[in-house]
Amino acid sequence: MLERTMAKVIEEYSARFKVLLLTGQRQVGKTTLLDELVHKKRPYITLDNPRHRILAQNDPELFLEENPPPILIDEVQYAPELFPYIKMYVDSHKKHKGGAARGAFWLTGSQKYKLMKGISESLAGRIVILELLGLSYREKIRLPYSGKPFIPEFASSQKKDKETKLKSLSVKEIYKHIWEGSLPEPIADKKIKREAFYSSYIQSYIERDVRDFYSIEKPVQFYNFLSAVAARTGNLVNYSKLAQDVSVDLKTAQTWMGILERSGLVYLLQPYSPNATSRIIKTPKVYFMDTGLCSYLCRWETPETLYSGAMDGAILETWCFGEILKSYWNNGIDPLIYFYRDTDQKEIDFIIEKNMTLHPIEVKKTAMPDEKDIKNFKVIEKLGKKTGTGAVLCLCKERTAINREAVSIPVWEI
Repeated sequence: MLERTMAKVIEEYSARFKVLLLTGQRQVGKTTLLDELVHKKRPYITLDNPRHRILAQNDPELFLEENPPPILIDEVQYAPELFPYIKMYVDSHKKHKGGAARGAFWLTGSQKYKLMKGISESLAGRIVILELLGLSYREKIRLPYSGKPFIPEFASSQKKDKETKLKSLSVKEIYKHIWEGSLPEPIADKKIKREAFYSSYIQSYIERDVRDFYSIEKPVQFYNFLSAVAARTGNLVNYSKLAQDVSVDLKTAQTWMGILERSGLVYLLQPYSPNATSRIIKTPKVYFMDTGLCSYLCRWETPETLYSGAMDGAILETWCFGEILKSYWNNGIDPLIYFYRDTDQKEIDFIIEKNMTLHPIEVKKTAMPDEKDIKNFKVIEKLGKKTGTGAVLCLCKERTAINREAVSIPVWEI
């Protein structure tokens, strides 16, 4: 069992809220994590089971009578009819001595909570919602990071306890981690064949989530669309080109991208867009959340071909984005993270906003970044907020100041 950084956050919030929902794409370890935390003492019901699903959909009151809390309900997105009855339960038990037990309901879902039908109306103020991604680099090497989320700093983050054990990685080792991806099962069990795992994963996703949940009638075209999006990770979304490549109309391409986002397979990163600036491009960038799945879909069969291929920079940027996001979500924090691109072709890969201060970040496949790599950081000055320390995430061996305003940081130290 690989230790997950989010475990402490889940225990903390479960002690404060009556309902906890853990979302994330399939196979990131949601149920395994929650089951380990209760040592299998909490009853487990999955709505993947047709019998449970039908009862929850058709008679949610009876479902909860047969499965009273404390309980763990898996894949709850299949029965949004449960949400009003969960609300009634926790509200009615407020009148009892001591109120309803904290952590009465643990729920998991493989659909984005913001887009999960009914939850915002029914359980607002009664639920804590966390999102789990695949394993972070630190979790993969059994050094889960439970400190503060990533923010560019001149001082190294490797100061305390286990953090001092982080060793530098070679370029080949970095791309091996990227190629392997972050889904726990093939990482924990080396006997699992990578090709067979991802083939089964995609087939299961399309059959169970896409065809059944969204009633998609063109699974082959949807697979082609999924592959086309993977090939564009780290780039601006171009719905017209995607639609053309897979022979669907523009509206279908937009709908299918929404499905990928709701399923947690991709993240649409929005541009930083202050009111004072009108020249900023409004189109989002798309990032695949698992670089192993992305590499598989793009047919990069080895880490070496990935490193030397046409996607080497984009996949490195995608991996860095995922590691940054994990450092926040694993600590129960929703980050303010954007990118910058304007019509003058000035670009910044990421901008993290904290305390009204903007921290610009570039990702470069180089071991020796210099001032030309941070020349666009100056655009921050016209965005109306304070500029914080900037960074170049790269293949260097240790943190090194580029100038007084920016530092180079090894990608494995995010």
